[in-house]
Amino acid sequence: MVRWFHRDITGLEAEELLKNKGIHGSFLARPSKKVTGDFSLSVRVGDSVTHIRIQNTGDFYDLYGGEKFATLSELVDYYTADNGILQDKDGTIIELKYPLNCSDPTTERWYHGHLSGPNAEKLLIARDEPGTFLVRESLSKPGDFVLSVLTDEIGKNGAKRVSHIKIMCQNDRYTVGGSDMFDTLTDLVDFYKRKGIEEVSGTWVHLKQPYYSTRVNAADIDSRVKQLDATAAQAQQDEGEKTKAGFWEEFDTLQKLEAKVKKSREEGQRPENKSKNRYKNILPFNDTRVILQNADANVIGSDYINANYVKNTMREPGDQKVYIATQGCLATTVNDFWQMVWQENTRVIVMTTREVEKGRNKCVPYWPDTDSSKEVGTYVVTNVSEREATDYKLRVLDIALAEKPQKTRRIWHFQYLSWPDHGVPQEPGGVLSFLEQVNARQSENPNAGPMIIHCSAGIGRTGTIVVIDMIIETINTIGLDCDIDIAKIIQMVREQRSGMVQTEAQYKFIYLAVSEYIQTTKAKTTASMETETEYGNLQLKPGKKSSSKNKDDIYENLSKGKKTPRSRNIRAGIIAVGKGEKKNMSKPNYSGVFHMVEQENMDEYLAALDINFALRKIVCLLKPTKDITHNPATGAMKIKTITTFKNFYMDFVIGQEFTEDLGPVDGRTCQTTVSWEGDKLVCVQRGEKQGRGWTHWLEGDKLHLEMRAEGVVAKQVFQKAE
Repeated sequence: MVRWFHRDITGLEAEELLKNKGIHGSFLARPSKKVTGDFSLSVRVGDSVTHIRIQNTGDFYDLYGGEKFATLSELVDYYTADNGILQDKDGTIIELKYPLNCSDPTTERWYHGHLSGPNAEKLLIARDEPGTFLVRESLSKPGDFVLSVLTDEIGKNGAKRVSHIKIMCQNDRYTVGGSDMFDTLTDLVDFYKRKGIEEVSGTWVHLKQPYYSTRVNAADIDSRVKQLDATAAQAQQDEGEKTKAGFWEEFDTLQKLEAKVKKSREEGQRPENKSKNRYKNILPFNDTRVILQNADANVIGSDYINANYVKNTMREPGDQKVYIATQGCLATTVNDFWQMVWQENTRVIVMTTREVEKGRNKCVPYWPDTDSSKEVGTYVVTNVSEREATDYKLRVLDIALAEKPQKTRRIWHFQYLSWPDHGVPQEPGGVLSFLEQVNARQSENPNAGPMIIHCSAGIGRTGTIVVIDMIIETINTIGLDCDIDIAKIIQMVREQRSGMVQTEAQYKFIYLAVSEYIQTTKAKTTASMETETEYGNLQLKPGKKSSSKNKDDIYENLSKGKKTPRSRNIRAGIIAVGKGEKKNMSKPNYSGVFHMVEQENMDEYLAALDINFALRKIVCLLKPTKDITHNPATGAMKIKTITTFKNFYMDFVIGQEFTEDLGPVDGRTCQTTVSWEGDKLVCVQRGEKQGRGWTHWLEGDKLHLEMRAEGVVAKQVFQKAE
């Protein structure tokens, strides 16, 4: 079953699938319901879906004319490679860009999906262990599979022979022929691992050890992570196998492949450039190195900096996001660094190390102190501001030519501070949130050049961040049904800068980060659909899977906007509060139902409360409703915050301190007081978090809310219901 082949869907189901999960250029193939043996190609074109008939004559496949192909896969590959142009009757060009995958038939690691016979043979022969096997899709007959096994026989080419055994899918069960039928591919493989398979020639083929694939459907990555963890745990119980298990096994294979990359590092090895390298053996490849412009041609090495361009070459040329991976600055390379920033029109710099860690210098501070400037070569850099956020520090810098100081460029400098001296962060949520902020700034300037990413050596943490960001961008562009191969992506970036992703821990961390991102995105998408059902005004961008999480209730207790009646004792602004006492009632009445219409900086505020990444993403998507009951006569106030995820209640008297249970928010308890400051309601929440509280005020029919914690401020605006 090639990834884009959907065996059991109709044309209408294909349309629904492509409209819900696809973007322009997404496609799938399916059996034709009109002509047995033929197929249909369903393609998303803008907001509509076009169906193209594929003829199967028994000798070849074609589009009822035009080029002819031996297999359905070859036909699809031809048109996805831009060799042929598909055009609708009205002249509309039909692009086949993104296969919309159906679920893999198994999550077993021996399943390789879309792999040709010759490529399967190369993999198995290179392993050179008879009995090594894998399962792949049949490219000649979509819907069937092939079991490829390395035998101990010597073939005609002098190498060990590979046996290819057809696995047929009949009535949703699997067989290699004969009476034995199996419900799953796993059952079939397990059976023949015990029994062996007799070929027509009488030769017995034995399945001894699987050849594992690192490819996985993005939506299934959580299962792959659990498999790799379980494999490692099992190996620890089996003496002698501890060195080959789970993540370590995949990473070890990757390390062996890197030794085969032979590329020149001649520029970094020049005597003139040795002092510019933080580590003498970590040097840039010549073919991808950043070359400094305006260098003095008479000075050897003046165009050198230890930095490489890195891009996702697995994507189409126009869709390849470019990064610059570099080392932490030395005192002698600061000017070169800023020359690179200027010439590349970089607007975002990502630093994943502290300046000093465990007494070792990792990177010299190449920026000036706050509210000061310094000259760096022919440029002037100014530190406009610095701000501490959870896990990172954000600096706002300006750079300008020294001779034209008024013409500045704004640079956003993100320094991640929560990466431990050794190992990796305990959980990936902080890094994911950090990258979200980084990419938000990068996207603000569509003409910006590559973001620059560095740690100390520019390969370990830098490579980890680059690979995570590449995969997330692929998922955001194509969708959760795309295939990803973390090992192959690392291999790709290592061909552009050697040593990217240094340790097994970093390798596993990439898996965990992608898994958390996908699980959060799935939950957010589900949540947004529920919210959209309720309000009908919350839209997801096509192909972007960024929404929120599962919900408990769907507005079952949402107030219908009834106005709380004013006290009958209020008259002419005077109210009786006690015998002989009078009080001026000029304060506004906050009673009403308000729906949120604007929100700002919510993610950072929630991070300041130590709320995890997944939950923050949920909350940031929600559109809460405030149902407020305010009795000016007594100062009593009830605020109900209603969402499709959780509801939160406050019941208090203005001016009186009370114990507030913030369990539904962040699990803490505060001593809280709400009091008047003019016409504003100001809440002080004394507890573990410094400066925690909020302020409400009314402007016409809008309710404003400002929330504070640890110096971080978030804002929301609510519209009063009619």
